[in-house]
Amino acid sequence: MIDKNAIFKIKTPAEFETLALEIFKFQFKNNKVYRSFCDLLYKHPSDVKTITDIPFLPIQFFKTKAILSSTNKVQSTFTSSGTTGSATSKHQVTDLSIYEQSFNKGFEHFYGPIEDYVILGLLPSYLEREGSSLIYMVDAMISKSKYAESGFYLNNISELKDTLIKLDSEGKKILLIGVSFALLDLVDMHQFHLKNTIIMETGGMKGRRKELIREALHQQLKAGFGVDFIHSEYGMTELLSQGYSQGNGIFKCPSWMKILTRDTEDALTINTNRKAGGINVIDLANINSCSFIATQDLGRINPDGSFEVIGRFDDSDIRGCNLMVL
Repeated sequence: MIDKNAIFKIKTPAEFETLALEIFKFQFKNNKVYRSFCDLLYKHPSDVKTITDIPFLPIQFFKTKAILSSTNKVQSTFTSSGTTGSATSKHQVTDLSIYEQSFNKGFEHFYGPIEDYVILGLLPSYLEREGSSLIYMVDAMISKSKYAESGFYLNNISELKDTLIKLDSEGKKILLIGVSFALLDLVDMHQFHLKNTIIMETGGMKGRRKELIREALHQQLKAGFGVDFIHSEYGMTELLSQGYSQGNGIFKCPSWMKILTRDTEDALTINTNRKAGGINVIDLANINSCSFIATQDLGRINPDGSFEVIGRFDDSDIRGCNLMVL
């Protein structure tokens, strides 16, 4: 049995690789869908010596199958927003405490204690439906904040404008996390000059506005909020961990998460030369589902291990968690 707490104690790449290989063996044995996928590829644990040998499950499987490596009771089912008429992904979670550890420790690694921030959530499209893992995370962060002003905003952006100006002028540390179209609506209403606020976009126009490339979106938001950088969160329904960008679209992962890229012409080949390709995610927090996911995003890995999202495969639908079009 793998100690779930060991996931969040990883300190070196060697420790990551060791635990990733252990989790691969565990999921190969306990996840029927993943086992069938590996069998079709003739990939057995005896064939897997390094993390680049591990098969990555195409993310589309979450739309049609229950991806579980645990027989414990499902505590919550997170669902993707999808587009009208399209199938949505379902991520069945049997241990919410792992998700909570992941987003708490991940955020604090990059930004410090959550309780020190006023957390303002501007996520109308997510609040308007059930099953959003992003809403679950932000709601928990709001509860952990020591400031009574923390909370969600739906359509009351005029109130948010006044609250944001007041809190920022008082010198409080603020995190405004919002979906792209709603942040643009806010700066259309008022031009800010913020000094103590982190603006974090989670992507997605949700059909409310024309899709923008990241540079154009961030330029509008920087000008509107009067800040030097726009932060971003890279997460998705099928994962239990997030990467964060503190500016310029350069994302970093916590120690239990790693990004690889695969060849765009051969999905089973992992790039080893920093070449752009399809993004594969290793998320060790996803121990009770599948930790090895081949996404529909296109990305590039930098020499320091950080990564950039540069688009999506042409045949995939646009969706909301920080996924920009080319």
